[in-house]
Amino acid sequence: MIYFLTINYYSTTLVTKLINSLPAIKNGEYKTVIVNNSPDDDSIVQLKSESVLIFDAGDNLGFGTACNLGLKFIYVEDPQAIVWIINPDAYLLENTLNKVNSFFDSHPEISILGTIVHTPTGKIWFAGGCFIPPTGAIITQDLLTNTDTDYVTCDWVSGCSLIINLCNFCECPQFDPAYFLYYEDFDFCRRYANQGYLVAITQQFGVLHQPSSITNRYIFRKYKHSTYSYLLTLDRYTNNLVFLLRLIRLICHAFILIIVKPQVAFGKFYGVLIYIKNKLL
Repeated sequence: MIYFLTINYYSTTLVTKLINSLPAIKNGEYKTVIVNNSPDDDSIVQLKSESVLIFDAGDNLGFGTACNLGLKFIYVEDPQAIVWIINPDAYLLENTLNKVNSFFDSHPEISILGTIVHTPTGKIWFAGGCFIPPTGAIITQDLLTNTDTDYVTCDWVSGCSLIINLCNFCECPQFDPAYFLYYEDFDFCRRYANQGYLVAITQQFGVLHQPSSITNRYIFRKYKHSTYSYLLTLDRYTNNLVFLLRLIRLICHAFILIIVKPQVAFGKFYGVLIYIKNKLL
């Protein structure tokens, strides 16, 4: 069984487009699980059906923690399931269910799989993630254009379109709740890769994504959360010197942005303060 898992935050229109992009359901071959991070958004209820399940988070829990709610439910229902975590502002262009099932039949060794992600204009938005510990660089890298292999192993994949092969896990995989938004996908991939689980990217199937169509509504909060999560990630996966140098660069950049992009600058400053506060607790 394939479960599509998406998180709603005042995005009913986008979630509707996502659901409409899924193939007509036959014989209960898949289900969609929506975790509602905006409990006063009553419009999301209209999407509920036999194949679309909606869970009210009770509050805005952030991306990873909301995903955990869905993952726990799915794992209890079917610990052998394939879970396709997909952003509400992403959608499918074709029926890929058969491709997904046959892919994991052929490659059961893969535990976490990212898919190629295009923008609506056809530009590649994500095709693989790379991490360089000596410099602390967390970058995207096109690992798929010049290869015809079914998949390429990589350091991390985007939570915009991330597939988990549950049957490879002896317990339900979880995102770290310390992350509210941003870099939780990186941490998820690195934690499980360090435990021996295979992380890979494929172009056999993918999604279209409208980048930042949700988070750009809230610029200050976007940079507050991304800055905090970035520092948390550097703290966990790099050394003290790399962390300090990148922190200094981040603060200097924020000062430069005060005049031209004050919401971005103050979001970054606030993210730094939250990180320092949590570190001292």
